[in-house]
Amino acid sequence: MPALATASTLVLPEPEWRARQAAHEARVRAWTDPHQARAARGEKHPVFDFLFTYYAFRPAWLRRWHPGPDVILTGEGAREFLRWPEYREVQLESSTGTPAIALDPAQLPEHRRQFVAWLRDLLTAVQNRPAFFGCFGLHEWAMVYRQSPDEIRHNQYPLRFPPAALARIVEAAPVTCTHFDAFRFFTAPARPLNKLQPTRETAPQHEQRGCLHAGMDLYKWAFKLAPFTPSELIADCFALARDIREIDMRASPYDLAALGFSPIAIETPAGRAEYEHHQRTFATRSDPLRTRLIALCERLLSPG
Repeated sequence: MPALATASTLVLPEPEWRARQAAHEARVRAWTDPHQARAARGEKHPVFDFLFTYYAFRPAWLRRWHPGPDVILTGEGAREFLRWPEYREVQLESSTGTPAIALDPAQLPEHRRQFVAWLRDLLTAVQNRPAFFGCFGLHEWAMVYRQSPDEIRHNQYPLRFPPAALARIVEAAPVTCTHFDAFRFFTAPARPLNKLQPTRETAPQHEQRGCLHAGMDLYKWAFKLAPFTPSELIADCFALARDIREIDMRASPYDLAALGFSPIAIETPAGRAEYEHHQRTFATRSDPLRTRLIALCERLLSPG
């Protein structure tokens, strides 16, 4: 039984970690319960479903609480965490025979260590790169540019412009998408209009803090490190992703007024200014979350 407790280790008695566990579940159920209720009714939501479909982290997994590294859970109930192979029973210096359970970063397999190292480098590059605020959300417009109506993803909702007018808006403004996972959904006619031609391999060279999708992806990176990610960090990243997704779709060419989402008219100077304001706000909110994820990566790569 390894003695993992150090000066930086937080020891939580069962009443305290149970309270944290309950608080986390209550927080995320405000997001997962409505999604599951809609799914049970067979209803689709063009804004919020994205957080559970494109980001394939199940609601049950989002509700599940993990403490993160360097936290020891004590009490008989802590044994429930041993169902995950990343947890170990540990020895406290002042042991009273009470079970003590903690994550063991040494259990991270080599292939996951390689991913963590790649992710650390990506997040660090993004954090150090100047933010760009001149895209104005045209990626969503490029995804429907010169596309037939039956091919449009959210075709149950109308577009704010007829196809010809929408095409003129896209063609009149520089398309400067830096995010590969947005660019790959551009229509074929829209791709040559983009200033960059990002690929999966060149993503670390183009990702930048001003991109709404880069901010949303912090949620993806957080849950991909589970169960080592503190669940509070996953929830913080989800909250940011949810707010970004709303702005992303309000700035899109879709008319979602029936759902209560007023458009951000990026085809106008006022709309572009509003969009940039949101971009800057989200870039500021994303910085501390990215810093926490980088620190987690460093901890997982140095598990001594």
